[in-house]
Amino acid sequence: MQKITKEQLIERASALLRDGTVNHVLGWAQGEFDYDITPAVFSDESSLTGNFVWNDFCGANFSKYLVSKCRTLEGKILVFLKPCDTYSFNQLLTEHRFDREKVYAIGIPCEGMADIDKVKAICGDGISSIDCSGEKLSVTSIYEDSPISVNTADVLTERCVNCKSKKHVAYDELLGDEGDILDSARFDEVAKIEAMTPDERFAFWQNELSRCIRCNACRDVCPACTCEVCVFNNPKSGVENKAPANSFEEKMFHIIRAFHVAGRCTDCGECSRVCPQNIPLHLLNRKFIKEMNECYGEYQAGETVGSKSPLTDYTLEDLEPGEVFDRGDINA
Repeated sequence: MQKITKEQLIERASALLRDGTVNHVLGWAQGEFDYDITPAVFSDESSLTGNFVWNDFCGANFSKYLVSKCRTLEGKILVFLKPCDTYSFNQLLTEHRFDREKVYAIGIPCEGMADIDKVKAICGDGISSIDCSGEKLSVTSIYEDSPISVNTADVLTERCVNCKSKKHVAYDELLGDEGDILDSARFDEVAKIEAMTPDERFAFWQNELSRCIRCNACRDVCPACTCEVCVFNNPKSGVENKAPANSFEEKMFHIIRAFHVAGRCTDCGECSRVCPQNIPLHLLNRKFIKEMNECYGEYQAGETVGSKSPLTDYTLEDLEPGEVFDRGDINA
């Protein structure tokens, strides 16, 4: 598959701005570091040319940003969507979270994004710059005399290693080649946890969730978390946006959130990507997805606009509660 270039994206976005098709472009901009790429809105060609970024660290899923941008920006918004982003895009449309008429979606191919933690595991913490222009990453460190060459395939994010689809399920225009839905191994880690004893599973999640600092980054970035007011921001809820006082509260936040997005999570992996404590939060969501597939038949949230989750769509083929509890392979 031929890689799309930054110049191609800028050229197309500029043309759409010039002819009035769109008024704004939702894209990527440079952050504090070369690997710290941040979402940004561009409203003219000069800002696009000077600040637009497209490289191996442009992992952000823009779908959720459309919820607020469609309300606050006048005119039409161009949004670039990687294949995995389009599922979130469709799911948000299903939930009527933004105005489709205000969005011009361009699908772009993606061969996977780099995980900076994996890069640091190879190159150390003293990274001063990263050049993504070649076939490999060229990493400059303050502790090394010459750049370190890193194979991009060796530092892909977990969600990219276990990518479910290179095919876009929504767009107005497609740049580059279209891919296929993949035979992913994304449930393998869930199966390993299921194979543990109850005590082992409890210890696993106790260890992982004990690192949570309640920064709310997972909630804030999640395309399925778009409530106007979150229960964890409600002063009357008793759990208002506070650090966990004990191990129960530590788990409660993440368990409630996993139930909240069940049936709607597209497995975009944004929760784990932004977690500063590197908690594998996506595994909670994948457990729900795996269970629904096994109990109700395979279902992919966001594959089509208007599709109903098995949890909200009753059919005569649904499992009865007794059948579910009789299954020997169900693990709590």
